Amino acid sequence: MRRRQHMRIPVVPPTAPAVVEPAVTEPLIPQPAATSEALAPTVSDPAELEREAALARLFELHYASMLRLAVLLGADDPENVVAEAYYQLYRKWRRLRETEAAEAYLRSTVCNLTRMRIRHLQVARKHVENPPDDVVASAESTALLHDDQRVLINALQQLPTRQREALVLRHWLGLKESEIAAAMGISCGSVKTHTARGIAALTQAMEARR
Repeated sequence: MRRRQHMRIPVVPPTAPAVVEPAVTEPLIPQPAATSEALAPTVSDPAELEREAALARLFELHYASMLRLAVLLGADDPENVVAEAYYQLYRKWRRLRETEAAEAYLRSTVCNLTRMRIRHLQVARKHVENPPDDVVASAESTALLHDDQRVLINALQQLPTRQREALVLRHWLGLKESEIAAAMGISCGSVKTHTARGIAALTQAMEARR
């Protein structure tokens, strides 16, 4: 008998899956805005422009008087005191807005900053072995006080802080008692007390120098 011949079926290796190349996409490039929009200038906030213009006017009107106030109150660095007062006014302008309120705020801030500065110097000098006898005044401060009687100014600097503030605000700036009270943060009755005591002490000091 003839053997049945088995057919050998060739084994075909499995075909490797086709590698799909990722689609190449173009990077997203932001499209430029329209030419008219690109060239348009940035619009400033009208409120900011208004604030800066108002502060510029206040600087021109009251800088000299505020500097004089700081000098008469005994500030050793009156320019920095006034600059800080204007900076604080700039930060709180949205709450004030009115020019009269801004001027009163400047006076009050100058008084407070000068008072704080004097206290700081008094504490600092206690820890210095040889504190300076006199504080060298700036050229601008000297010019402002050139027309004042030096003896009177020196006597004024020796008064207690509150008495000095009351006298300066009343007799140098010509403020009303209510304005002085607002600037010093005290009542009108206290203003009268400090003013009366300041005048008495200043008169006594002036008579002692004669």
